[in-house]
Amino acid sequence: MRLEEIYRYIDGISPFELQEKWDNSGLVVGSMSREISEVVVALDLDLEMIDASKEGTLFVVHHPLIFGGLERLDFASYPANLIECLIQKQQSLIAAHTNFDKTHLNRFVLEEVLGMRMTEQSDFVCVATGEWYYEKLLKLLRRRLDLRHELRVVNPKETIRSIALTTGSGASLMDTVEADCFLTGDIKYHDAVKATNQGLMMVDIGHYESERFFADLMTRELKFLGISAIITGSKNPFVMEQAH
Repeated sequence: MRLEEIYRYIDGISPFELQEKWDNSGLVVGSMSREISEVVVALDLDLEMIDASKEGTLFVVHHPLIFGGLERLDFASYPANLIECLIQKQQSLIAAHTNFDKTHLNRFVLEEVLGMRMTEQSDFVCVATGEWYYEKLLKLLRRRLDLRHELRVVNPKETIRSIALTTGSGASLMDTVEADCFLTGDIKYHDAVKATNQGLMMVDIGHYESERFFADLMTRELKFLGISAIITGSKNPFVMEQAH
């Protein structure tokens, strides 16, 4: 199968034109005319994946390997070291990032992972309405997201009647959130201060932890094209240490 066929299929279910201006989704490394020997799906690309994969492999990842413009290719440094290995093995790379967040990932995590029914969606933010109690909600998040660390909570509320969710890093979207509670990752100190003053409850569910479902979801979508993709689990770059 040619890379172009896979690219056009992904573009059909999650148009690359939906990506944010700062994003770099689409074909990152490779050629549309290249024949693909196998497809590997992962959250992120690393050297271990490249080494373990065949020549001619296409990697479909969530986070683009290149975000800004590269001024030089220093093959001793990231990401040029990965690019060199891809080229040597005639491997290719497609990223489906903010476009896939909007069309698939946020809703999937809200509904199929957390078991909530979405009642509204606006770009990156999915909203569910109902009734949740503080302690039970935290237990649900720990169990469904397999969280192994302490949850950081801002402005806790005993009863929650609407929950918004953005996977990855979504704290900058808090001004657009119309809900009692906002679930997202990478919440910074000043985000927490702002949310407290705005009366918004926030729970930091982790960047990796909320996006790690990408590979399973993308693989499920690729099956409709008749592709049996290999799922490779990306490693969380953070090591979670429990307080003693």
